[in-house]
Amino acid sequence: MFDGFETRQIDVGTARLNVRLGGSGPPLLMVHGYPQTGAMWAPIAAELAKRFSLIIPDLRGYGRSDKPATDATHSPYSKRAMADDLARLMTALGHEKFQVAAHDRGARVTHRLCLDHPARVQRAAVLDIAPTKHIFDTADQALATAYYHWFFLIQPAPFPETLIGHDPVHFLRWTLKAWSAGRDDFFAPDAMAEYEACFSDPAVIHASCEDYRAGATIDLDHDAADIDQRIACPLLVLWGSNGAMEKLYDVLATWVPRADDLRGHMVEGGHFMAEENPEATLAAFADFFEI
Repeated sequence: MFDGFETRQIDVGTARLNVRLGGSGPPLLMVHGYPQTGAMWAPIAAELAKRFSLIIPDLRGYGRSDKPATDATHSPYSKRAMADDLARLMTALGHEKFQVAAHDRGARVTHRLCLDHPARVQRAAVLDIAPTKHIFDTADQALATAYYHWFFLIQPAPFPETLIGHDPVHFLRWTLKAWSAGRDDFFAPDAMAEYEACFSDPAVIHASCEDYRAGATIDLDHDAADIDQRIACPLLVLWGSNGAMEKLYDVLATWVPRADDLRGHMVEGGHFMAEENPEATLAAFADFFEI
């Protein structure tokens, strides 16, 4: 999937992250979402690698990265902890300043990265999300139906872990199709094989539930504490025309209170736009990221 890329296990002090590295040019950090790995960027990585040095990690708890032990506050899986991993990763690789492209849960980590490390993030693109606090503040029946997993995964351990663990591949494929208007034909076989292999690990199932538990608890505390802090760097917001975000929100408007320099638009397709519509995703990135 990543011809010419190197895969390394990099100890950032807080966790050991599985990272794909390739390309040349200014650094572009690319962050995946649930329930995937960095493999999601394969359809656009080769083209981007012509202009950027790509850093594609698996988030802590996902893929082949470390799964740190959690605690009662879920703080090891807070977006602050995950963002700190990424900042440390870029320091370890010698990149003081960098740009970021991020999808789904990775985009929520990137939101926090922009707030906690504003001097380091030059530009950020977040794919198919509204701010976490806005979602919980405005939750209704439509949201709970479309995003049922938010409320399922936050239930106390080991309830969701036990149910998912009974047939993790079924749950994974159901989830991918549910967020793609019933399609999964655009996922590359190699990427799907990696998703299935990694998500079949009970440690990944537990850690990813902790990610969502943190999202409903400590992350909201962090968001409330700095609700008046805005993302300082240019922010690109993309969302899928067939995804739940488009049906539930005026997506760009949800980011107006959170960013000083905001732009964005809808992309044809569903939630997984980098895989379903790589051409449009690449075009949006080409117009936004600086070489």
